[in-house]
Order: sequence, then structure tokens, then C-alpha cells
Amino acid sequence: MQRATTLIMQQVLRQRMQCLVSNSRLPVATITQQQQQHRYTATVTSKQATPPPRHDWNRAVSEAERIVGYPTSFLSLRWLLSDEVANVALHLRKLVGSAHPLMKTAKHLLYNGKSTMQAWGLIVLLVSKAGGHAANIPDKEQDKSAGVLHSQRALAEITEMIRISHLVHNSVVNLQSGTQAGQDGTTFDDMSFGNKIGLLMGDYLLGQTNAELANLRNQEVVELISSTVRDFSESEFIGERDEQNNPLPFKPGTFQRPSLAVGVDFNEHDVHAPMSIGQVMGNPEQEWECRNILNAGSLLGKSCQASLKLAQQSEEMQRHAYRFGKHLALAWQACLDAEIFQTPTLPLDAQFSLVSAPVLFHLEHDPSMYALLEKGKQTVEHIDYHKIHKIVIAGPALAKTKELQCKHTAAALTVLQHFPATDARQALENIILAMQDL
Repeated sequence: MQRATTLIMQQVLRQRMQCLVSNSRLPVATITQQQQQHRYTATVTSKQATPPPRHDWNRAVSEAERIVGYPTSFLSLRWLLSDEVANVALHLRKLVGSAHPLMKTAKHLLYNGKSTMQAWGLIVLLVSKAGGHAANIPDKEQDKSAGVLHSQRALAEITEMIRISHLVHNSVVNLQSGTQAGQDGTTFDDMSFGNKIGLLMGDYLLGQTNAELANLRNQEVVELISSTVRDFSESEFIGERDEQNNPLPFKPGTFQRPSLAVGVDFNEHDVHAPMSIGQVMGNPEQEWECRNILNAGSLLGKSCQASLKLAQQSEEMQRHAYRFGKHLALAWQACLDAEIFQTPTLPLDAQFSLVSAPVLFHLEHDPSMYALLEKGKQTVEHIDYHKIHKIVIAGPALAKTKELQCKHTAAALTVLQHFPATDARQALENIILAMQDL
């Protein structure tokens, strides 16, 4: 029965094909020309009516992961499934329901929407593949399926571990007797236990990075990546802080406004040396860049530079890699700073950094807003974030923040042109373009 049905279907298809051929023998060229003209007209019309396409962030990241063979934007599974991390995770469950900042950090690491910054290892691998490697590197050190070196993949994991350890350490709460957490017994116990878990987990990750760095057997790379930990520490001592070590902006007029000609960066030829920050305070844009280069751009930029150092690329290409990583980190941070100010109302119990770009730009525009920030010198919990949010979105600060993001985005794209035209470079461009549409 099934065979008979198949034969009947084949006969019907043959008859239809014969009819189509016999009916279209004469005017074949005419029909083809008409079809081509119709298609051309439809294409032109659709191009005029269709707005420019928005770049999909998730698609850009997924495509980048496919290119480098990196299945996740987070830590390697061998770290997440280790006995030490598993034990810490069991203790971390005891903090569920408490107000310890470590829980917020853990949630941020696992899921932070489409604007997560935990894809740094992926960026390092893309730069590694885009830059290529020297011809004299042995085959056993190459991951030919992904187009990167095994040492570069280890460096990508090291980069993510350093970043996460820094975020975890920043979750530690100050338990002085004068603070609210130090006065309440129940709260003190929760916060004290959370501090122990945060210190243990942060120190464990940071200790593992030291062991992995040593396994790279490259002294210059070890010095370069170690300097990023120094930069993280230095970023914690810029300007005023509340009792919980949350940063506060400088009071307008406290410092003499520097010249815009003063550069904010490490030494072009020696990024190991500390950054000179004495001449940049007082200018909103330069102060913001200084804080975020030390707190973010240093790690991403120097990791990109170290990846090409492992590949034995030229010093010029290494400097290009550093500049790309730095500008990408700054553009990303500007995007994150502006995100919370793009809504007309601030979500309940939401907070934002008081040294974010929109706040600093608005202080330049209206120094009187600093009176609202002075209430947070003891603790930022005393600050009315909803009122500050409303004031900032009514001023020009958000537009200036967008300009700042575009500036560093353009700089990253310009530096990227020094790399060969490959699928990895295209993936980096797609990530930058998708970031603009967030």
C-alpha cells in the first residue's frame, strides 16, 4: 500500500513538471526579466522602509564563543565543580535571606541580564585569536581547533578569577561598633559569617590565580597580571569613602580643575609602573576614567596585552591589544553607568554608584546637588537615591555619558583595525556594536 502511494505521488509530480515546462517555453526570458525587475524593486523598497538593524547581544556572544571554542562566559567548570568551591557554596546557602552584600554579588555573577561584564575571558580569547601567534611556537602548545594557545586559554580563566575574587572581596562589610550592623546582634552574626565566607572564597580564587600564573612560566606575564591586583587595591584609595568603603565624589571646587591635555593612562612603554593620578582629580571625565581604568580597564587591557605576549607578537601589537581592552572596558562601564538612568523611575531599593559618570557629570553641571551626597559620608544608606536619580535624568548628564561611551567605543574600533581581518576580529566588532544597542 505504501509503495503504491509513493508511485502515484511520483507520477503526479512528473505531470506537474511537464506542464510547467510546456507552459513556460516561449516567454522564459520575458518572465525572468520581469521577476528580476520585481525583485530589485522590492529590495530597494524594503531597504528604504526598514530601519537600521539592532545588534543582538546574546547572538553576538554566542557566535564569539563558537569561534574560540569557549562554551561559557564564566569560570571553567573544573573550578566550579572543585571540592573547595562546593564546600563554600554549601555554607553560602546559610546566608539566603540575609542582607549581606555577598548574596547580591553571587546573583550578579550568575545572572546580570544582557549587560553582564563577566565575559572578559571570552574577550581575551578573541583578542588572542585575532592577533595570531608566532610561527615558531610548537604544535603541542596550540589549540588548533580554537586557533589559540593553551596558555592563552589558561590566561582567560585567570582573568575571570581575578575579577571575581575582587568582586567577592568588595562584598565584605565593615562591622565597627558605630555601624548599624555592628550594633544589632542578629545582623552582626549574619554579616560576620558572610564576611568569613567572602574572604575565604576570594582568597581561594586569588590563590588559584597565583598557581596558574606560575604554570605559564613567563615572568613578564606574571609581573603584568600581578600589577592588575595592585591597581585594584589602588582604586580603593581614591577620594573620600563612607564607613563601608563605598566611594564618594569629590566636592566641587575642592581640587583645581586640570587641563584636558593631561592623559589618563599608564606609561605607554611601561604599564607595570603605577598610574599618576594626582593631576586628574577635579575633572569629571578624567576622574571617572582614572577610577575605572584602575578598577576595570587595567585588568582587561593588560590581560589582552599578556595574551599577545604569550603568542610572541611584537610590542606594537601588544600595545594595540592593551588599548583595545582598556577602551572596551571603559565603554562597557559607561554603558552600565547609564543603564539605570534610562528609566523614568528608580526601582525599589535600587542603588547606583555615586561616582558613576552621570552623577559626576551632573555635579559639574549643578554643584548644589553635592548637598544631597554629603549625607552619605557616614553611610550611603542615608542618601535619597530616588531624588538624585530624578535630578540627574532631568539634566544633561545622561547625554554626556552616552557621548563618553561613543568616544571609547570609537577608540576601541579604531585600534581593532590594526588586527588582521578575521572572524575573531569581526566577532569583537559585533560585540562592540551590540553593546551600543543595550
